[in-house]
Amino acid sequence: MATKKRKIADAKVDKNKQYSLKEASTLVKDINTTKFDSSVDLHIRLGVDPKKADQAIRGSVTLPHGTGKTKRVLVLCTPDKENDAKGAGADFVGLDEFIQKIEAGWTDVDVIVATPSVMPKIGKLGKILGPRNLMPNPKTGTVTNDVAAAVNEVKGGKITFKVDKAGIIHASIGRVSFSAEKIAENSQELINALIKLKPSTAKGTYLKGLSMAATMSPGIAIDTKSVQN
Repeated sequence: MATKKRKIADAKVDKNKQYSLKEASTLVKDINTTKFDSSVDLHIRLGVDPKKADQAIRGSVTLPHGTGKTKRVLVLCTPDKENDAKGAGADFVGLDEFIQKIEAGWTDVDVIVATPSVMPKIGKLGKILGPRNLMPNPKTGTVTNDVAAAVNEVKGGKITFKVDKAGIIHASIGRVSFSAEKIAENSQELINALIKLKPSTAKGTYLKGLSMAATMSPGIAIDTKSVQN
């Protein structure tokens, strides 16, 4: 049963219209139904086949206005890198004790950074970390010897993304408390990063569909032409 607030929000979104990115960024603030500072998410349907290795899009982008959320970062490294990680503001730093905690089911972090030398030890955690999109990966800059730079980037608004089995990217690009301009600029930054990653083997339309939604609010369809510069 839809709440009164949700019904009012639904009525403000024209289901038959594709909005420009600028219009959607204003509307998403207007139709927010929660009392808390909701996350604003983009859902981007790509014309790719994720089963093909060269079309399994994944990467990272630093949003110009951050995500509005403080991310908890775990750095898995050898003792010589621990001070660098702590100095950059990592929330958790170590190795064996955290591998044991993760094996026992602990995943209370948003991003895991690891040095290349410890990756053989972390490989066995793939079944736990993979489905949660937490596995460190060189493509997203989370496998690196410069752990301080990686932590700074994550804390400064860097997000990672990965296409799901249906060919869709889901990413949080801000909060409803952001100005419409900041929501639009963060969204455009992510879309630009995805356009740059278009595989040469992908045929037909690449940006197939685009929608924006805040937590517990209706989705807003966006005209893909409004985001392709």
